Amino acid sequence: MKELQWCLGSRLTKRKERKNSFNAGPAFLRPVGNQTAAIGREAVFSCYVRNIGKYKVGWLRASDQTVLSLSTRIVTHNTRIAVSYEAGGCSSTPGIPMGIYSVSGSNHVMDEGVNCTWRLHIRHLKKSDEGCYMCQINTDPMIAELGCLDILVPPDIVYGDETSKDLSVSEGENVTLNCQATGTPKPRVSWRREDGQHILIRNSTSFSSSYSSYLLSKLERNFTRLRLTQTPRALRIPKLSCGKSYNFQRVEIYNESKLHFYRVDRQQMGVYMCIASNDVPPTVSKRVTLEVNFAPTVQVRSQLLGAPLGTRVQLECSIEAHPNTINFWERNRTEMLLDGPRYEVHEERSGYQVDITLVIKKFTEQDVGTYVCIATNSLGRAEGTSRLYSK
Repeated sequence: MKELQWCLGSRLTKRKERKNSFNAGPAFLRPVGNQTAAIGREAVFSCYVRNIGKYKVGWLRASDQTVLSLSTRIVTHNTRIAVSYEAGGCSSTPGIPMGIYSVSGSNHVMDEGVNCTWRLHIRHLKKSDEGCYMCQINTDPMIAELGCLDILVPPDIVYGDETSKDLSVSEGENVTLNCQATGTPKPRVSWRREDGQHILIRNSTSFSSSYSSYLLSKLERNFTRLRLTQTPRALRIPKLSCGKSYNFQRVEIYNESKLHFYRVDRQQMGVYMCIASNDVPPTVSKRVTLEVNFAPTVQVRSQLLGAPLGTRVQLECSIEAHPNTINFWERNRTEMLLDGPRYEVHEERSGYQVDITLVIKKFTEQDVGTYVCIATNSLGRAEGTSRLYSK
């Protein structure tokens, strides 16, 4: 009998505890949490509520207190907003049954003790959707949980004055290729050559004094100038072999938004790709063509050439110029040589370089003399001379 009384008493105690738990009113089981989603995708906020009873859950935009939904009814005119809910979306409180719920119109009355999950869906995200959203229960006083949304935006290159267009400059000028991009998170901007060759960056030892003065004047506005009172230790400067390649650093990718060319060289002419990425697809790029203009230079392979009579003779000439040149051979400065029975003229172009070859099909005494390779463009004229004799 005592055992039965104890059992009944225990059940009554549990029922009383359960009733007290129900009477506690609605409560949030966990934070709404923050969301991060890419533009154009969908973001979902989840609000976990216990003991909703007769109360209603609403969603609001926190920045302007705009009501988006009340229970399952959408209040806003934004067609991209939707709400959903489910009973038992969370783990039930120990000792509280999951229960059932009924629907009457747009009013949902949940059995006390049921844990519910209310979800706010924002579809086809726009940048303007960024901000904080509030899950609110109409108790007195009201209670709410806040969750914030960060929108990821793929990179987009800014066109106009902030990003360079195709450039045509004279050799020796200082040139900057600029590329700016927007996006969230902030995009990484880099440069590379479209043809896959290395970008040539002039070494600091060969910066022009005029540009160095310009940089110093810019720095003086922001920094204090210090005077050195100790004589610096002399450094031994290694001797370098001749050759243009020693004037440049070679990099495959230049990881800055601004690509500077100091005293730009013809070797730096080409098509450059500005690439912007921030791990939100797609990566975007823009082509910028850099043309470097300079007067022609001519170099003949042999200034003096002897050949046996009756043989086939080749005279070769290399030209560098931009814009493109008009090229031809003259003999004894009186006769322009063209393709025909006695001569062949071949021209092979690669970028700003041209190789022009004059072929004498059958060398005779009449062909002995001076041959001039001539190149001309809008910036100047150049020539190289070969003297041909019989042996």
